[in-house]
Amino acid sequence: MDALELLRLNLLSPMVLAYFLGIAARLLKSDLAFPEALYTALSIYLLFAIGFKGGVELSHTPLAVVLLPALLTLALGLFRPFPAYLLARRFLRVGREDAAALAAHYGSVSAVTFLAALTFVQAVGDAAPGFMPTLVALLEVPGIVVALLLAKRREGRLGEALHEVLAGKSVVLLLGGLLVGLLSGEEGMKKVEAFFVEPFQGALTLFLLDLGMVAASRLSVLRKVGLRLVLFGVGLALFHGALGVYLGLLAGLGVGGAAVLGAMAASASYIAAPAAVRIALPEANPSLYLTASLAVTFPFNLVLGIPLYRALAVLWGG
Repeated sequence: MDALELLRLNLLSPMVLAYFLGIAARLLKSDLAFPEALYTALSIYLLFAIGFKGGVELSHTPLAVVLLPALLTLALGLFRPFPAYLLARRFLRVGREDAAALAAHYGSVSAVTFLAALTFVQAVGDAAPGFMPTLVALLEVPGIVVALLLAKRREGRLGEALHEVLAGKSVVLLLGGLLVGLLSGEEGMKKVEAFFVEPFQGALTLFLLDLGMVAASRLSVLRKVGLRLVLFGVGLALFHGALGVYLGLLAGLGVGGAAVLGAMAASASYIAAPAAVRIALPEANPSLYLTASLAVTFPFNLVLGIPLYRALAVLWGG
C-alpha cells in the first residue's frame, strides 16, 4: 500500500470526515451543537473503554513484555515538556507561565489521537500490542508535573494542581478502567463486550464531530497569533512523533505499536492539562495553549501525522 493510498484511507475514515464536518458546521454558522452532558458522557465512555480494554489485555500479558515499553514511555513523558518549554520561550518568545502551560499540554497525551492512530494501523493491517492503553495512562501525568515544576509555582498551588490532575476524570477513568479490566479479565470482557467494543467507533466519530466544532471556534484566534504558533505545534509534533516511533521500535512494539506510540508522543492534551494549568498557572493565556493543541497539533496529527508516523515506523523498522 503506497503513501497516497494510506493518506486517502486516513482522510476518508468516518472519524476524520466527522471532524471536518464539525469544522464546516461551525464555519457555516450552523446551529448544530452538542449539549455539555453529551460531550461529558462521550468522554467518560471513551476514556473508561480505553482503560478497560487495555486492562483486559494486560491481564494475560507477562510483566517482562510490558516492562521495557512502560519504562521508555515514562522516560518519554518526563522528557517531552523540556523541548516544548524551550521552544516556546525562544521561538514563540512567550513568558515563563505561557511556556510552562504549553509544555504541560505537549508533555501529556491526547487519548483521541491515540484512538485515531490505533484505528488507522489496524485498518492497514498492522498489529499493535493490546497493552497500549497502559502506555497512554503512563504518558498522561508525568509531563504535566514536570511542566508545572518548570514554572516554579508556589508549593500550595502546585499541590492543588497535582490533585486536579491525579483526581481528574481522565486519569481516574483510564487507571480505573485499567484496574477493572485487569481484575475481571476476559470473562469480564465477555459480559460487557456488546457495550464497550461494538459501539466504540461510533462514539469516537461523534466525539470528533464535536471536536471539529471546538477547533473551528479557535481559528479566529489562530489568525491573530500568526504563523509562529503553527510552526511550533507542527514542528514539536514531528520531533516528538519521530522520537516516539524510535522508542517504540526500540521497545519491540513492532511497526503498528511504534506508529501508535509516535502519534501519542506527537499529541497534545486538551482534557487533563487544561484542568491543571487553570489552577497552577492562572496567568497563562488559554487562547494560546488551547489553540495550539486543538487547532494546530490535533488536526495535523489526525490528517497527516498519523500516516507519517506509520511510514517512519515502516522505514526504520523494516
